[in-house]
Amino acid sequence: MYKTRYLLTLILLISGKFAFAQVPAWGGGADQTDYSFGFSFQSVTSYYKIWKKPNWQSPYFDPGVGHNITDAVTSITSPNAPGFAVGFLARYSLTDFLEVRATPSLVFADRTVSYTYATPSQNVNNTVPATELEFPFSFKLKSERIENFRAYMLAGIKYSIAVSSKKNAPDIDPLQAVLRNKSGFGSYELGLGADIYFEYFKLSPEIKLSNSFNNILIPEANPYSSPLSKLSLHSVTLSLIFE
Repeated sequence: MYKTRYLLTLILLISGKFAFAQVPAWGGGADQTDYSFGFSFQSVTSYYKIWKKPNWQSPYFDPGVGHNITDAVTSITSPNAPGFAVGFLARYSLTDFLEVRATPSLVFADRTVSYTYATPSQNVNNTVPATELEFPFSFKLKSERIENFRAYMLAGIKYSIAVSSKKNAPDIDPLQAVLRNKSGFGSYELGLGADIYFEYFKLSPEIKLSNSFNNILIPEANPYSSPLSKLSLHSVTLSLIFE
């Protein structure tokens, strides 16, 4: 009787160790090679940090008509504006815990600047259309893998290039003008995420913050650009990365 119990216990222990040893390297083998590829879907929320000129509240004088065409400005703000992006991933492992990656993306994310005037009927939301190609390059620092999960953080830089931008015609009504950004600018990025391993692929939910370097505003003579001295772009990106 006791021999049977000991035999059953031994069989269970051996079976358990064998089963543990046979746990598959889930994730489609993404971490089993030095490099791999993938794609991503991203939700982007962006807004401007605004620097105003000392006389930003002054009414706008239009030399074309010879008088002010707006009242005094009371506030200029930039609310959060939603967008989305699709991208491609290429990564290369430097060590078991550190990798470099490039994630070029096509981004559709309009931005808004809201102007409030002394006369409320003049209030306006000036939308800046933005379709851009982004080229982020980052370092990803990974934790130890615990079963089918590991956390990570990342830091890097990116360069954004406008695919299309709206220009203000010389004879356009100044009140119909749009703010314009530089066609190319750099940003730095910081983020957190997690790698979740499934049988045939690895899924990485991620949140990333980015802030542009320097001034991205193109100064022009219109009621919306004239009060501003500088704009910088701040973005929050939520991504689902499949690898």
